[in-house]
Amino acid sequence: MNQRIFEVKELKKYYGKKNSMTKALDGINFQVIKGEFLGIMGSSGSGKTTLLNCIATTTQPTSGSILLNDENIEKYKGNKLAEYRGNRIGYLFQNFELLENLTARENIILPIAIHNKLDSNRENQVKELANYMEIEDVLDKFPNEMSGGQKQRVAAVRALVLNPEIVLADEPTGALDSKNAKSLMQKLSDLNDEQETTILMVTHDANAASYRNRILFIQDGKIFHEMRRKYPEELRQDYYERILQVMAQLGGGSANVL
Repeated sequence: MNQRIFEVKELKKYYGKKNSMTKALDGINFQVIKGEFLGIMGSSGSGKTTLLNCIATTTQPTSGSILLNDENIEKYKGNKLAEYRGNRIGYLFQNFELLENLTARENIILPIAIHNKLDSNRENQVKELANYMEIEDVLDKFPNEMSGGQKQRVAAVRALVLNPEIVLADEPTGALDSKNAKSLMQKLSDLNDEQETTILMVTHDANAASYRNRILFIQDGKIFHEMRRKYPEELRQDYYERILQVMAQLGGGSANVL
């Protein structure tokens, strides 16, 4: 039986006053199953980043609810909120967000140290994840000594090292060239397949999205289409072409997608 780990219900985020109101999110509803890797796509200004920021609690929604294991995260305060932000979710940023004066290893263990979880087991986990992401050789290097792909894989290890219940990935391939983007997506996809890591990824990149079996498309703050891969018979290239077709309609302002 599929276990629901995450749910967004009637989520709204409005900016401005009544006569000049912007509806960044206008009644978003969806669920995420434990172990799922869900893609969320939309053009610039569609509301996808606002959605991720609401989930990360960096933006306060106007109304609606966000549930993690049936708990409403809007009710989290103090230590409970800090635990949610630090332990229960992992965040993978588009621009890496590594501290330039720390080595890769120090960037990875920083959140562990902040939450007083640094021990031999955690150090072993850092080594295992670093090996999995193929960054063992840069652990003692500073960010200015790494390529973009290496930086993003270091950031991925940092997001994963505390075993979060869900990983939020915000345009994770946005600052990477095509080769490094493909490598990162394959690593995240393999991690999801092999360890059932739950990932919610916002992206405008159809190639990145084609690694996922389910995609939600957002337009004008609403989910107007859901696409699933015809798994396992559909090739990724064919799935990619279908995604491009939807994105073309989305860019044209059409919500009539079959």
